[in-house]
Amino acid sequence: MNNLEYIKERFNQLPSVNDLNGLGVIRQKAFEALNNMGIPTTRHEEWKYTRIGSFFNKEYQYQANQSAVSAADLAAIRLPGYEQANELFYINGRYSAELSVIRSKGLTVQFLQEAARNEYKDIVSKHLGHSSNYLKDGINALSTAFVQDGLFVHVKKGQIVEHPIYIYNITDARQANVLAQPRTLVYVGENAQVKFVETFNTLGTQESFTNRVIEIVVEKDAITEYYKIQTDASHASQVATTHIQQIGKSSTHTVTVSLNSGLVRNNLNIVLDEQYCEAHLYGIYLQQGQSHIDNHTVVDHAKPNCESNELYKGMLDDQSTGVFNGKIFVRQDAQKTNAYQSNKNVLLSEGASVNTKPQLEIFADDVKCSHGCTIGQLDEESLFYLRSRGISESIARSLLLHGFAVDILEQIKLTPIREYVDKLISERLEFEFA
Repeated sequence: MNNLEYIKERFNQLPSVNDLNGLGVIRQKAFEALNNMGIPTTRHEEWKYTRIGSFFNKEYQYQANQSAVSAADLAAIRLPGYEQANELFYINGRYSAELSVIRSKGLTVQFLQEAARNEYKDIVSKHLGHSSNYLKDGINALSTAFVQDGLFVHVKKGQIVEHPIYIYNITDARQANVLAQPRTLVYVGENAQVKFVETFNTLGTQESFTNRVIEIVVEKDAITEYYKIQTDASHASQVATTHIQQIGKSSTHTVTVSLNSGLVRNNLNIVLDEQYCEAHLYGIYLQQGQSHIDNHTVVDHAKPNCESNELYKGMLDDQSTGVFNGKIFVRQDAQKTNAYQSNKNVLLSEGASVNTKPQLEIFADDVKCSHGCTIGQLDEESLFYLRSRGISESIARSLLLHGFAVDILEQIKLTPIREYVDKLISERLEFEFA
């Protein structure tokens, strides 16, 4: 049985699409797209440097049941400041209302299948799956085809969500290999403000593969912050897609932090679909061993007078590999666009490598755009200076790399999360050169 036949068999075992009303049509169309496109290979230009086909030759539990997660399990993964946060838990890709805690007023959280039938059905119908317009591959279609116990989050008009929203993706691989596909649709109402922090954790030693899609729609005068922290185990791999559509004059701020894991592919799409939108994209990745990190970003300037700023930095050691592919589109009508993109990398060993490809596609003539990339090693003069002051080589290297990362860390506006990530990076660098 080939991969698609196996997936089709699992799809047919899901509850009838008719049982999910509005989601049924969306799921069926996605499954047809999956059959047409298949799992991407390196022949697919967008997957040229990242191989995932072998993961689908393994036997997984698709949409595994929610397992018993103990209080001790939760305590080990909870983020600092959780006592004052809204907490949303996904277990094996399925939202757990029992574990989740909603503290903020003005915040509606419900299953996608409910939202597809009630007063939010028009939002779900219009925006769920919008990411497929930019991600034309079988992995994105696979997520939509298998939507089950996904989540709809609505931030009401004019609401400032005083508690950040922590999203925990937990995969229980203690008994078997698990493929988890958590799905979320977020709608941020006019003049609202909200902050998200998302993490990924695998329990057990079996392999896990997470195919994560979160789609965020931002209305007029809304402000949205989104932080993704990836610190999973080496036997855990994932494709994590964040798709943001700014449909009104608004501001978004994203930071992606990737510290190891097995194979990680991050898709970040931001569509500036109204005038005077702002988008800020930042990322830091520190890889070692045999890990592989692939950051794909798309910023689509669809309307005039918008601005985007993008900076990603990478540190790669041992035999690790990195990929950065950043695209900025400036549509013909998007005059007065300001768009900036930069990717900087430090290779810490002869075996480490990175493929970087910043791109601009400009169809307007009154714009200010720039892009660039660098690949290098630690500055020997700076290292010599620190050594001459009596600092050991290992500490000197850690200090220089921490300084390299600090301008990304400063973009994390939530103080407890910034301090937490700073500590993770510092510990990783100390271990790296111990």
